Amino acid sequence: MRANSKYLGELLLEKGLITEEQLVKGLEAQKEKEGRLGEILCQQKALGEEACLQALSEQLQVPFEAHLEQLELDLELIQNVPINFAKQYELLPVSREGNRVRVATSDPLNLYPLQDLGRLLSAEVEPVLAASRSIIAAINRVYDRASSTAEGVMGDLEEGVSGLDALTQGLEEPEDLLDVSDEAPIIRLVNSLLFQAVKERASDIHIEPFEKDLMVRFRIDGVLYEVIRPPKRFQNSIASRIKIMGGLNIAEKRLPQDGRIQIKIAGKDIDIRLSTVPIAHGERIVMRLLDRESVMLDLEQIGFSPDNLEVFNELIRYTHGIILVTGPTGSGKTTTLYGALQKINSPDKNIITIEDPVEYQLHGIGQIQVNPKINLTFSNGLRSIVRQDPDVILVGEIRDKETAEIAIQASLTGHLVFSTLHTNDAAGSVTRLVEMGVEPFLISSSLLAILAQRLVRVLCPACRQPEAPAPGFLKDLGLEEKAKGAAFYRPGGCPKCLNTGFMGRTAIYELLVVGDEIRELINRNADSTEIKRKARSQGMLSLREDAARKAMAGVTSISEIVRVTQEDIL
Repeated sequence: MRANSKYLGELLLEKGLITEEQLVKGLEAQKEKEGRLGEILCQQKALGEEACLQALSEQLQVPFEAHLEQLELDLELIQNVPINFAKQYELLPVSREGNRVRVATSDPLNLYPLQDLGRLLSAEVEPVLAASRSIIAAINRVYDRASSTAEGVMGDLEEGVSGLDALTQGLEEPEDLLDVSDEAPIIRLVNSLLFQAVKERASDIHIEPFEKDLMVRFRIDGVLYEVIRPPKRFQNSIASRIKIMGGLNIAEKRLPQDGRIQIKIAGKDIDIRLSTVPIAHGERIVMRLLDRESVMLDLEQIGFSPDNLEVFNELIRYTHGIILVTGPTGSGKTTTLYGALQKINSPDKNIITIEDPVEYQLHGIGQIQVNPKINLTFSNGLRSIVRQDPDVILVGEIRDKETAEIAIQASLTGHLVFSTLHTNDAAGSVTRLVEMGVEPFLISSSLLAILAQRLVRVLCPACRQPEAPAPGFLKDLGLEEKAKGAAFYRPGGCPKCLNTGFMGRTAIYELLVVGDEIRELINRNADSTEIKRKARSQGMLSLREDAARKAMAGVTSISEIVRVTQEDIL
C-alpha cells in the first residue's frame, strides 16, 4: 500500500466533509481514547462510514468498492475461508488473478488477519475497501451451503433419527444456523427449512399433516407456496424437534400449544412465534417469522404518499387524542405503529405500550405483555398504564367496550393514544366502536384520525412487463386524465423473485382525519358510508385510489390492486 502524505483529517477538511470544529473535537477525543480518527468521527456522527472510507481510500491509495453486492464473487476462494474468520475480521475474498487475491476489508490497517488470509489462500493479498455492513451482508449471502435447502437435506432423512438426544442438540445457546456443523438429519431439515424461509423472505412456515404425507408451505409476500413434502413417517420427529426448540410439551398432542423460538440466521436475529393445533392426521404447525430489521422501518419507507406522510407526521405529535390504525391481520399495522413510536420517541416523552404479543423490544419504551392467565388484559393493563404518568400510550388492540372507554378517557385527560381495530376501511372503525357500546359523543371528542391499510406486493424490477390497463378501471377511479403517459406493468418471473414476479411488499393507506364536519356526522350517529363520502369530498384517497397511484408509478400491478382492495367505490 502506498500512502498519501496527507493526514486523514486534512483530506476530510479539503473535501468539505467535516468542519474545523468537528476535526478539533475528533482529535481531542482521539487523544483521550487513542482510537482511529475516522472511527471517532463516525461515532460522533460528524461523518458517514462511506465518506470516511472514500477519504481513507485516497489516503492509503487503496481502491474503494461501494457496490460489493453487485460483484460476482469467486465461490471457490470463499470455500477455503471459515465463515467465523471472515465475520470476525470482516474480510471477504473477491477474486483471484494469478497469485494475487483481491480481498474486501473495512480496515486495511489491520494487517495480521490479511497476512493470515494470504497464508490460508497461498496468495498475495490486495485489499479493497468496503463498508462494514456491505461485507457482513455479502458474507451471509455467499456462505449458503449447498445442503442448506430443504430438498438437499431430504435424502439424509433415510439414515434415520437417533432418538430424543439427537433432536435436542444445539439448543443451549442460539447460534447462527450458517455456522452449525453436521447434525442429525431431522435437525438439519428443520434448520434448512428455517434458513430457506429467511432467505426467501417468508413470513410464515406451515407444516400440515395429511393422510399419507406431510406438506410444508411458505407464505411469501402474503401468498402461500408449497416447498417440500417430507415422508409421513418423519412427521412426529419433525414436530418434536420444533416443539423442543419452542419449549413446548412434546408429549401433549391433543391440545393446542403456543411457544417462541429465538434463533440467528445469516447474522439476523429472528424471533419465531410457534403455534401447534391437533387436526385429523396429526399436529398442524405454523411458525411466524419476525425479522427485527423488516419491522423497524421509518415511516418514510413503508409506503406513505408524500401528502399522507406530512399529515400523519403532524398527527403523531399531538399531545392528546386517539389515532386508530385499522386493517385485517397481517396488513402491517404493527410496523406502522412502531414506526410512529420510533419517530416521536425522545428522552422527554414517557411512552408505554400494552401488546399481545410484544413482537419487538423498542429501546426507551416500556412494553407490557398481555397475560390472560393472571388477568392482565388490555383493559386492566391500560388502567395501570394511566397511573404511570405516560405521555403516549399504545394499546395493541381495542377488543371490547371497556378497553375502548378507558382509552378514550386517557385521551381526554391529556394522553396521545394509538391503537388498532379490525375493520375493512377507515370509516368502518367509527361504526365498530358504536357497536361496542361507546357513546358517539365520546368518539367524536377524542378521535384524531383513522388510518386504514393493506399490503400490496411490489413488482420485481428485473422482470416486470408493460401492461395496458382497462380504460374503465381508471375512469371509475377518476384517474383517467392523471394516468395519461403513466407506464403500467404486470408481473413476469425470474430467479431473483423465485418466479413469482414480485419482490417484497409496500403499504397502501386511507387516512381519514376527523375534522369538525366528520365530528358532527359521528355525533348524530351517521353510518360509515356517509362518513366516508364526506371524507372523500374533503380529499381523502381510498385504499384503491392510493394503490392505483402506486400502479401508475410502476410499483405494483393492476391485478394486485384488484386482489387486495375489493371495497366498493363510492
